[in-house]
Amino acid sequence: MTKTLRVCRRELSSMCRTPLAAVLGAVFVCLTGYFFYSDVVFFVLVGGANQASGLWRFVFLDDRLVALLVLPLLTMRLFAEERKLGTLELLWTYPVRDAEIVAGKFVACLAVVVVLLAATAVHPAMVARLYVVRPGPLLAGYAGLALLGAAFVGCGLFVSALTESQLVAAAATYGILFFFWMVTWNEAAVSETALRLLVPFSLFDRFYPFARGAIDTRDVAYLGLFTVTCLAFTLFALDTRRWRGLR
Repeated sequence: MTKTLRVCRRELSSMCRTPLAAVLGAVFVCLTGYFFYSDVVFFVLVGGANQASGLWRFVFLDDRLVALLVLPLLTMRLFAEERKLGTLELLWTYPVRDAEIVAGKFVACLAVVVVLLAATAVHPAMVARLYVVRPGPLLAGYAGLALLGAAFVGCGLFVSALTESQLVAAAATYGILFFFWMVTWNEAAVSETALRLLVPFSLFDRFYPFARGAIDTRDVAYLGLFTVTCLAFTLFALDTRRWRGLR
């Protein structure tokens, strides 16, 4: 645990030394703020639609889209930059295991995600000044965003471990995540049976209940399993690269 925290602090320090995290954080805050403003205006114009299932559902679905746009750019450098600079091989010379490296980088990036989500807490605080805000739908929505963010980070971490190019890592992560987003879009091209088989594998269909204010243990389990699987693939990729380097 101590070594994992050291890797985590090292990664956070590395993020702070570059403007990338600050720029992405600013983009995230600006876009989520714009979407929140648009959703509130729509909420007011329709005459006070159901706040729990209406306003917050749109807000969380929009925040999900912003996370999809921002997080692959945050994760693209996690291993790709280390490979390009040759610091990953140096890190392997220290008494730290691959699992601790992966866990440290994952926790560091997830901490940034949590900070970004916390920055959006000002939105329900503003609404609470005019309307009664129930905490249940908010907690469910933020829990879903945190789990979805962890899945995005896990996927980006795995792809970054496969290449030295940050651009390739970001593009490939976008490709994988968009596939899991669009896997159930073309309902007309597949049978109803095939659609029922595809929906459980869609990250974004799994997020809908959270956006509506409900927490389903099956959705929690799937998003958690997706994240753990990506981390396991990352360990395998690192082990394969290390073996090739030592051969």
